[in-house]
Amino acid sequence: VQLVESGGGLVQPGGSLTLSCAASGSISMIYAMGWYRQAPGKQRDLVATINHYGTTYYSDSAKGRFTISTDDATNTMSLEMTNLKPEDTAVYYCDRRPGFTDDWTRAWGQGTQVTVSS
Repeated sequence: VQLVESGGGLVQPGGSLTLSCAASGSISMIYAMGWYRQAPGKQRDLVATINHYGTTYYSDSAKGRFTISTDDATNTMSLEMTNLKPEDTAVYYCDRRPGFTDDWTRAWGQGTQVTVSS
């Protein structure tokens, strides 16, 4: 299964964006999916995850502002981002954890750029 990110762009502080991660195959049997981001000069950090049971995790910076979801019908994962801040500027990547005992694949795609600036 390959993942392709989209939906990034330039947005003003306080604005909103929804990122999408399209999978080349079914996501219904994937144990977990998640979003990472990497700001210039910084390491890639985990932003949010969702597992097969719908359990979600958010980093402290994302909590209360971002919402992760999946749609088995369209094989996509989304990240709805609200009240965006300049520090949210980064390239956002999606990843998957195929099974419960598997690690994240870290098979990074191109990512999608999010720039928060006035």
